[in-house]
Amino acid sequence: GIMAELKCGVESCTYNKEYLCSKGDIMVGGKHAGTSEDTCCESFMEAKEDRFTSALEHPSKIISIDCEAVKCVYNSNYKCVAEHVDIKGCGASDCRETSCATFTEK
Repeated sequence: GIMAELKCGVESCTYNKEYLCSKGDIMVGGKHAGTSEDTCCESFMEAKEDRFTSALEHPSKIISIDCEAVKCVYNSNYKCVAEHVDIKGCGASDCRETSCATFTEK
């Protein structure tokens, strides 16, 4: 599949380890997004008591990203084709407080 290099700044997410995601694949939401603030990481899950959850053996820099933000230049048939993706959301406690900083309107 199509993979992107992901850097995630959402340290409050249970899947985040040293800016890497350990979920294996994520979903970026924002069907009607026209700016990066209108997007979010649907896969965000708040870490409880600094507990870390991994679906993979090792957190990976390269990840598969499904994306609903069809107005983004990097969206191809609901997949992200950007080479590098930044997810922002320092201190987020809710997925609405996260965003895909790489979003660029078509």
